[in-house]
Amino acid sequence: MRNCPQGNLPFVSIIIPCRNEEKYIGKCLDTILEQDYPKENLEVLVVDGMSEDKTREIVRNYSEKYPFVKLLENPKKFTNFALNIGIKVARGEIIMMMGAHAGYERDYVSKCVKYLKEYDADNVGGVMKTLPGKNTIFAKAIAITLSHFFGTGGSYFRTGSAKPRWVDTVFGGCYKREVFDRVGLFNENLLRSQDMEFNLRLKRAGGKILLAPDIVSYYYPKSNLRDFFLHNIKDGIWSVYPIKFTKKPLKIRHYIPLIFVLTLPLSIWPYLLLSLFFSLQIALKEKDFRLFFIMPVVFFCRHFGYGLGSVWALIKLILPSK
Repeated sequence: MRNCPQGNLPFVSIIIPCRNEEKYIGKCLDTILEQDYPKENLEVLVVDGMSEDKTREIVRNYSEKYPFVKLLENPKKFTNFALNIGIKVARGEIIMMMGAHAGYERDYVSKCVKYLKEYDADNVGGVMKTLPGKNTIFAKAIAITLSHFFGTGGSYFRTGSAKPRWVDTVFGGCYKREVFDRVGLFNENLLRSQDMEFNLRLKRAGGKILLAPDIVSYYYPKSNLRDFFLHNIKDGIWSVYPIKFTKKPLKIRHYIPLIFVLTLPLSIWPYLLLSLFFSLQIALKEKDFRLFFIMPVVFFCRHFGYGLGSVWALIKLILPSK
């Protein structure tokens, strides 16, 4: 192995929440099987939310061939429950969260373990490179949006970093097990944003979260505008609605789309100028002038959808609940 010494390697539990991921779960597991971390020091817990496609069948086939791959059931279906189910079953002194809709470089696990020890961090993650889900211009534009500062608000795990740095959250995450004894489990009231809320709790408890740019994963987002727009509405809802349960806001970047929608008559023209400016930059960089016309549409789907969801969540918070 290149990144960890052979002796005294910690046992690592990988938790993969999933539901109806027949298109991606096999690819995800293949990248884990190719990891350079010793398999005798590894277990993979796929926590399935009662999938209605072939996801469970695919995972069972892997578990028959590779005993360290195990299928767990999540009757409540959502990710927050899946993560806690996995944590309670996990045997590892290090617990990693991985997404089924992603792939991982072969040194992903070993580098996470290396940096966790080297920096004495409580949680380590890397850069998530967003790739088009299909070979279309809109899928390409969506992938660019989720990797661009204007589209993401400066999340380092999306836009990248020149060197390791302390951050407020990372994609997935590689945790010391003791973190969950100290901070608790994921908030089961939150159907989304549970990772951001947990990391917020971790930092307030004095925990340290490290982003290392040479830890690399690959993510495949929604590939058409309709699904992308609806996904952003849900993301927007769960950037604001968690306040009902946590009484604490997320980072300010999550509320910029809310401000944009609430001030739309005033903000639309500066927004359009910025959108066109960045779209031109992208079109020139990619040498594809179609993106000059398509990127503003995709940026708007990202920001307006996220902001619309945030407004709806704000209304739900203000109105008296039944």
